[in-house]
Amino acid sequence: MIWLTWRQLRGSAAMMAAVLVILAIVLALTGPDLASRYSAGIAACTQDNTCGRFFDRFFGGHDMPFMAVSLVVLLLPAVVGLFWGAPLITRELEAGTHLMVWNQSITRTRWLAVKLGLTGLVAMAAACLCGLMVTWWSGPLDMSAPDELALMAPLVFGARGIAPMGYAAFAFVLGVTVGMVVRRTLPAMALTLAVFAAIQLAMPLLVRPHLMPPVTSTFELGQANVDGIGINRDQGGAVDIHLRSAVPGHAGAWVLSGSLVDPSGRTLGSGGEAAVPVSTTSGPCAPSGPPSMDACMAEINRLGYRQQATYQPLERFWPFQWIETGIYALLTLGLTWLSFWWIRRRLS
Repeated sequence: MIWLTWRQLRGSAAMMAAVLVILAIVLALTGPDLASRYSAGIAACTQDNTCGRFFDRFFGGHDMPFMAVSLVVLLLPAVVGLFWGAPLITRELEAGTHLMVWNQSITRTRWLAVKLGLTGLVAMAAACLCGLMVTWWSGPLDMSAPDELALMAPLVFGARGIAPMGYAAFAFVLGVTVGMVVRRTLPAMALTLAVFAAIQLAMPLLVRPHLMPPVTSTFELGQANVDGIGINRDQGGAVDIHLRSAVPGHAGAWVLSGSLVDPSGRTLGSGGEAAVPVSTTSGPCAPSGPPSMDACMAEINRLGYRQQATYQPLERFWPFQWIETGIYALLTLGLTWLSFWWIRRRLS
């Protein structure tokens, strides 16, 4: 069974290995230079306090390869589920070759165990290797990325660390299980893609924010968490505050929600925008002359207005990686049990 399973797998495994080798060569050739330029830029910008502009330039010059390698890691588990998992059993059922194997000395349980074990391990190893290679290469870019593409951001988190290994294992066994139930390759592939995509969307929206209790705190307003200010003449000259999805002192944090609160703790505005009732006819926020954002911000802070944010700090990246991978491992084990039950009781 091991020999037969390997003969069926070796073509797609060779193609996967070729893709990973090409990716590894590209990352190995470009990664050291990327890291050295980042280190040189940090050393230069810290002397004149211009690291914000350096981050923008550095990431802007590499945003396309950053997105490309992240997309490769995100798509790999789906490819495994579609082209390795869904056809694994359905092609045997459609051709009737499973009956020939079961009439030999091989039981259907052993037949399934070998197919799941060998193919699943190869899929997990490929996804884990791909995720770790991209994590190493993109380290300088992850540290300079904008808030919406930071390491803890939903779009990036799933393309880093060991989480892709859990995604690949789940997608593969999901495809196998769906294929057993549906018994047709193309419908099984379509249903596998739909279910996997739905779970991948639900995880960052509904589950991941609560893997550990989020931190809620208040922060003074400044360049780190304010995107801009302006005079709102429609509201009696109030100052409009546009908050960023970031918190001071916690670079790379995943901000789940943020709002402006007054000295009594009452929320002002919505969606990260609020109007602060501060004098705009005189004082630091007066529009006469060139506006001073720092002086106006200091006045707003003096009056007691703060950013209130709920967030997951960057330090929880690896704990989240292990917890989420464990969740997908449990889902994979559940589907594995279902596939063994189905092949013994419902499949003939």
